[in-house]
Amino acid sequence: MGRYIARKTEAGWVVDFGRLNATRDKFLVAYEAVQTGSLTQFTVRSFDPVREDAGWNLAAAKAVEAATQDFGATARPYNIAVLPAKHKSLYVYLYPAQVKEGVYPLGADVRYRVSPDGTKIVEKRLMHKSIIESAPAGANLKVVSGYHTHVLSDVPEDTDVLLVLTRRPRVPEIVIAGPYVYTIDVHGAITVADRPQ
Repeated sequence: MGRYIARKTEAGWVVDFGRLNATRDKFLVAYEAVQTGSLTQFTVRSFDPVREDAGWNLAAAKAVEAATQDFGATARPYNIAVLPAKHKSLYVYLYPAQVKEGVYPLGADVRYRVSPDGTKIVEKRLMHKSIIESAPAGANLKVVSGYHTHVLSDVPEDTDVLLVLTRRPRVPEIVIAGPYVYTIDVHGAITVADRPQ
């Protein structure tokens, strides 16, 4: 099937499983999963023959292809996410996948902005250089927040917020960036203060 592409609708998540056709002008959907209740309830249907899509799925699949070719091979698994961006372009995020239960990786991640048709990289932003993997705390300790320092920018990155929203248990993350101290709370809201001298 190649890849799956998820999109959020007003009714819930829709996930299409398929691949680009030989001429790369259609995304061929073999299966579609539609959220029917909670985040774990989906109805799945198959398409025979496959359903041809020349819209979001096609652009997203091409954007993922462009970004992953630029990013290159990696020694570890990576997650890929595609989101709508300004001017009908697409954001493609490549960030390290969790490979061990309870250990949440952060870093060595990139955000691309790709043209609306998914074929041209418009902008590339390296968000973090190296990967930090936080090990779970011992049973006798209570973690109240995480902490890391930015060297590439003076602001938190999108994946800093993603870390807070996906890590379990949820705890705030403190990010030192340039002259500022940012706190990302467990809901993803960010507050800023001057860095103590």
